[in-house]
Amino acid sequence: MSDAKPIWIRDPLAILADGAGRGIVVKDGRIIELVPAGGTPATADVTVFDASEHVVLPGLINTHHHFYQTLTRALPAAMDRELFPWLQALYPVWAKLTPERLELGVTVAMSELLLSGCTTTTDHHYVFPAGLEESVDIEVGVAKRLGVRVLLTRGSMNLSQRDGGLPPDSVVQDEDTILADSARVVAKHHQRGADAMVQIALAPCSPFSVTTSLMRATADLADKLDVRLHTHLAETEDENKFCQQMYGCRPLDYLDQCGWLNARTWLAHGIFFNADEMKRLGKAKTTISHCACSNQILASGCCPVCEMEEAGVGIGLGVDGSASNDGSNLMQEVRAAFLLQRARYGVTKVSHKDALRWATKGSAACVGRPELGEIAVGKAADLALFRLDELRFSGHGDPLAALVLCGAHRADRVMVAGNWAVVDGAIPGLDVPNLIRRHSSAARAMHAG
Repeated sequence: MSDAKPIWIRDPLAILADGAGRGIVVKDGRIIELVPAGGTPATADVTVFDASEHVVLPGLINTHHHFYQTLTRALPAAMDRELFPWLQALYPVWAKLTPERLELGVTVAMSELLLSGCTTTTDHHYVFPAGLEESVDIEVGVAKRLGVRVLLTRGSMNLSQRDGGLPPDSVVQDEDTILADSARVVAKHHQRGADAMVQIALAPCSPFSVTTSLMRATADLADKLDVRLHTHLAETEDENKFCQQMYGCRPLDYLDQCGWLNARTWLAHGIFFNADEMKRLGKAKTTISHCACSNQILASGCCPVCEMEEAGVGIGLGVDGSASNDGSNLMQEVRAAFLLQRARYGVTKVSHKDALRWATKGSAACVGRPELGEIAVGKAADLALFRLDELRFSGHGDPLAALVLCGAHRADRVMVAGNWAVVDGAIPGLDVPNLIRRHSSAARAMHAG
């Protein structure tokens, strides 16, 4: 326990919690008290943070991303292409990743996320050209510097073009190498318990970029090491056709055969499941990361979130890679998911509070962290505070609704584990102009040739 005084985040303009009209008290990385309207803290000797101009949310949780892709945003060779040709255009560029370029790409992605109110993020890193064997270690270092909570997935591909797959030979690894490094990064970096800041999951890129042997071995290893599993699934109709041709079954059946259909697993996209498959997902407690912006840019389709939730499937939000979203802003993703699903289901089925719930409690379920995603006593002190002093908010009536409907995109304050990671709309100590200069130079070098 620390000697730091408890902090009373006092009199918020609005807060996404019941019974906290006068704010909350946090200490030692936890929420220890909700202060009701008209009340004062029972906790003695508090430090006060005046939140009267802030809307307070649980820290947003990003459940699917590819950090390195910040280096290939709006790349002409990949624009206006559907998923498979988009990947074929980008893999040769991603093969030029180096440790320095990866670190810059990761720093940009995590910084963008933090500034958007994201306190916990996943990443799915699955390209391993020569010299990039310690990719996960690089990501851990950046996360610790920025103070963001992470669930980093050790991705993998072992089917290259010579095997009939999409990626070039230079970015894939063999099964033994993948499994050995998966065990290494879990042993080195995975923290357990409610205070964990760094966790590791195992994540073959997709069932169609790895062998059946590796899919099964990865599930076995995750079970042995007690870590989570992640992959892309049901993102396009092409994937369904490919699976039928390759394995004689639909993708979810294949996933089940490989030992993946369980509560350890969360899946990115989940667009093309039928009603029976949704029930199976719900029964298995397998969750889905909805990536609204990416799905729209690649014209992949629309995740049927209402049918999913009715079938008992937990839904979280993910910004997905910055080469298919072209941004890493989770608050903007909340609005995009709200608009997409409102257009699909109508005004009575989807509200702004649903979209906020997907990015908080729903995403917490995806990453297996029930102590996150909610403002309640005993939960982690991970918070996102937004001001409503921009033109876009002028004239609003409901402050919480205004965040989503008026398009909030930048948090004023962000707290992770009781520590301020964003202050006055900036990350303390981060030289943003220098980061942009170095990151842009690295991107140009990768695009060349």
